[in-house]
Amino acid sequence: MLQDFKANGVSEDDVISRLIDLPFEDLEFAKVDHHRALRKGFPEVIFGQGKTPEHIASISEALLRRSDRLLVTRASPEAFDAVIDKVPQARYEEMARCIVVDRRHQSERKQTPGVLVVGAGTADLPVAREAVVTAEMMGCDVEQVFDVGVAGLHRLLAQMQSLQRARVVVAVAGMEGALPSVVGGLVQVPVIAVPTSVGYGASFDGLAALLAMLNSCATGIGVVNIDNGFGAGYLAALINHLPPVED
Repeated sequence: MLQDFKANGVSEDDVISRLIDLPFEDLEFAKVDHHRALRKGFPEVIFGQGKTPEHIASISEALLRRSDRLLVTRASPEAFDAVIDKVPQARYEEMARCIVVDRRHQSERKQTPGVLVVGAGTADLPVAREAVVTAEMMGCDVEQVFDVGVAGLHRLLAQMQSLQRARVVVAVAGMEGALPSVVGGLVQVPVIAVPTSVGYGASFDGLAALLAMLNSCATGIGVVNIDNGFGAGYLAALINHLPPVED
C-alpha cells in the first residue's frame, strides 16, 4: 500500500481509508484477521482440528486473497481435499498434518539458518515435523535430528556439531520427557521443550512429560503445551530472527 502511495499516485485520503478499514473479514462462521501479518509479522494461522473441511477451505481462500502465505495446522486429508479445490497450489505435509501455501517470489524466500528441531523417538515425529514446517514457513532454514532419545544417549551425543551451531533448539519428547533437560545441559542457546502425548498409561497423555520439563534442573529451557509443535516452531523462528547481540 505504501509502495502504491509512493509510486502509483494513490492519494493520501485513500491510504488513510484503507488503514482504518475493518482489519478482518466476516465470513459469519469466522472472522478472518487480515491484519495479523501487520501486527505479528506472519499471517493468521488456521487451527484445523474441530473445523469442517468446508470451513477450512473458505477461511484459507479468504486469507489468500490478501496474503501470500497460508499455514493450516492439525489438518486432515479431507480438509486438504477441500482446500486444494479452491487453492490449487496448496500442498499437504502429511507427517506434520499441515496444509501450506507459499506464493512469495523466490527472491523473497530467504531462509535464516539457526533452528534445530530434535525429536526423541519416531512416535514424536508428527509434533516435531509440525515445528519444522512452522519455522520453515516463517523463513528459517531448519536442521532436523530425530530418534535421539535418552534411552540411547550416544545417538544424541553424536549430533554435537548440530547442537553447537544452533541459535535455538526445539526438543520434542514423550514418555518421561527427559530429552530437553539433557539438551539444555549441552548448549548455551534457548531450548524450547515440547512434551508429546506419546507414552504408556502413567504418562497421562503427555502430562508426565510436561511436568518433567517444567521441573527441569537444566537452565535456559522454556516449555510449551502438550503436542504444541506449532507454538514451539513459531517461538523458535521469532528467536532465530532476532539480531545477534553485539559484544
